[in-house]
Amino acid sequence: MSEKQYNVLVLCTGNSARSILGEVLFNVMGKGKFKAYSAGSKPAGKVNPGAIELLQQQGHSIEGLRSKSWDEFAAPGAPEIDFIFTVCDNAAGETCPIWPGKPATAHWGIPDPAHVEGVEARRAAFKTAYAQLSRRIQLFMNLPIEKLDKITLKEKLAEIGRIKD
Repeated sequence: MSEKQYNVLVLCTGNSARSILGEVLFNVMGKGKFKAYSAGSKPAGKVNPGAIELLQQQGHSIEGLRSKSWDEFAAPGAPEIDFIFTVCDNAAGETCPIWPGKPATAHWGIPDPAHVEGVEARRAAFKTAYAQLSRRIQLFMNLPIEKLDKITLKEKLAEIGRIKD
């Protein structure tokens, strides 16, 4: 019997930095158990160069990454999403589309590295965002998802989002 693959959507307003990092990390760390996508309410139209630089430094492929609207994932024919994580405070407060299948949602706010001033400070902020997302994703992937009821799962997801390491 094969293990269920979970579809994950990582949301941010611009879908150019944090949500892109989350998409890549879920896909790499998920090793086939998770298929991740990212999107934004007001997509920037391009992936932030700082995100691209960091992902390449970490040895991750950037092929196929693009800034896209969350409307793509609420449209007919879109993959059914099991989990949605907002990684910026703006997207968490916005009115989201109605997601088919009623996915579990959580807010995992990460400070925006794209708005940090200075080249070296911005690079450091991208590394911090990457590390925070990596830690939260690892904690999430260690949960016995299949064994948790919806309420407990939602509580665990929120708990992970409050971690400040």
